[in-house]
Amino acid sequence: MKLAMAAFTARGAALGRRLAVALTAEGEACSLAVPARLAAELDLPAMDSLADWTAREFARADGLIFVGACGIAVRAIAPHVKDKLTDPAVAAVDEAGRWVVPLLSGHVGGANDLARRIAALTGGQAAVSTATDVNGLFAVDQWAARQGFAIEDRTAAKAISAALLAGETVGFASEFPVEGVLPKGVTAGEANIGFSVTAKTEPLPFETGLRLVPRVLRLGVGCRRGTTEEAIAATVDAALAEHGFSTKAVDGVGTIDLKKDEAGLLAFCAHRGWNLNCYSAEELLRAEGDFTPSDFVKGVTGVDNVCERSAVTGGGQLVIRKRAAGGVTVAAALLPLRLTFE
Repeated sequence: MKLAMAAFTARGAALGRRLAVALTAEGEACSLAVPARLAAELDLPAMDSLADWTAREFARADGLIFVGACGIAVRAIAPHVKDKLTDPAVAAVDEAGRWVVPLLSGHVGGANDLARRIAALTGGQAAVSTATDVNGLFAVDQWAARQGFAIEDRTAAKAISAALLAGETVGFASEFPVEGVLPKGVTAGEANIGFSVTAKTEPLPFETGLRLVPRVLRLGVGCRRGTTEEAIAATVDAALAEHGFSTKAVDGVGTIDLKKDEAGLLAFCAHRGWNLNCYSAEELLRAEGDFTPSDFVKGVTGVDNVCERSAVTGGGQLVIRKRAAGGVTVAAALLPLRLTFE
């Protein structure tokens, strides 16, 4: 997570500094800012104003930590709160570190977990108030967020939590293997309401169903010089639709390094939010498998196939073979995934 922290007093800043060091040591990127009147004295970055700092960090950070009163945090974030699926985690901790309150995006954004981590560092208590947590029940949206799965239907996610709170059994289905036991109240048997982990778009086996989409597809893309973003998007989307895969399942795109400056491909990946990995011809030649050869492609690039080899070079098994249209070739590999609820 990319974390941004604000403290408002010298004592709060001292706690914030300790938290920033500890969270950074745990692998997070954590910054700390204080009001200008304290910055020089404490040798810390100054915030221009709390309103401006909050607006900036709310838009770019994964989590905001306020060291001070909850009221300060609530007033600061109020103009920016929009959607539980996109808002960052927000937590407030008193300057003594006794209480850590997750204020926003407790499950999907991870504020509950963030509060617990901060409390563990301060020796305080996380004041988690979400119903599933209070009752010790499985929270499907929190679990999905921890796995990095896309949540397709928030209404269904709420219905699943409501069913568990009412003591009902919720179904579970997955196209991927599962390790360990299922959570309390969740069954792999028949149920009217349930959730499925799948990269496919096919109907779910529940009357009320929640689709959780893991990012397990690596695309391989080749294209002629000057191919437009629109042409690439049309070919990719058609290939995924033809094979019944969700675009939300895409983890990234691979291609040959000759295309690292291809404007249409760069724009396509940027607009989709997909990382572009560029491989040399030598790296692609080392890919193992049965690929669709092309003498023309080999003559231009030095390798007989770009899209299929690019798809599997990042790992996974080829599930969409070369599809060509509009000067674009696309293939896809499925990455391995094992689920656990522990």
